[in-house]
Amino acid sequence: MNNPLILVTNDDGIGANGIRALVEVAKEFGETVVVAPDSPQSGMGHAITLKKPLRLKEVSIFENVKAFKCSGTPVDCVKIAVDVVLARKPDLCVSGINHGPNSSINVVYSGTMSAAMEAAIEGINSIGFSLLNFSANANMDTSKIVARKIIEQTLKNNLPQQKLINVNIPDVDVSLLQGFKICRQAKGRWTEEFDKRTDPFGRDYYWLTGRYDCEDKGQDTDIWALEHNYVSIVPVKHDLTEYEGLPFLNEHWQLDSL
Repeated sequence: MNNPLILVTNDDGIGANGIRALVEVAKEFGETVVVAPDSPQSGMGHAITLKKPLRLKEVSIFENVKAFKCSGTPVDCVKIAVDVVLARKPDLCVSGINHGPNSSINVVYSGTMSAAMEAAIEGINSIGFSLLNFSANANMDTSKIVARKIIEQTLKNNLPQQKLINVNIPDVDVSLLQGFKICRQAKGRWTEEFDKRTDPFGRDYYWLTGRYDCEDKGQDTDIWALEHNYVSIVPVKHDLTEYEGLPFLNEHWQLDSL
């Protein structure tokens, strides 16, 4: 593809180490534009801003790359990039590199993946990248090598019909990676706990805590791949219909009349 236009976004904020690494890789492949939140937006999912205006400001923080910080959510960033900032629809949207995994059920909560999904809804090939390290200063060397390979393959060979993949990267030196593994999303869920505390004024407040429980022992899942130092690649879709449930409802529910 001759000089593709690449949109870069994230949910950790425009100043995050991960997006800087992703910009460095993306600009090797074509014209790169960044539109990202002006502050961390982790866990925002597919939220959009409706009851207050969005602020958009051009910033000079990436060398030779036009960039804008947005006051909204990751999805807002993609929407305003496509409708306002860019002169044409981008050829690729890359989101991340997220500080922390977005494997299994985490994809539902992820602002990183929701930004990529919004671009996919617009018909844009889209990739969400995540590194299994929550540190703000995480080493991105392995992630950049992985991102370079995945972006190259996407521009050369396209993506499946839904135009979205979820890429998770083990936090190891590239010499310890076992390779790439095309996976399905592992079945799992979060068991939440709320840590109750009291502020200096005697008012109760809560911190959300919890643990992730994987309910899937399959060796074809993203969790298995990551535990064995593979880069996991999961094709994702935004159609949430449970097609297997349609025959059940048609057969067992009686809805012929009110």
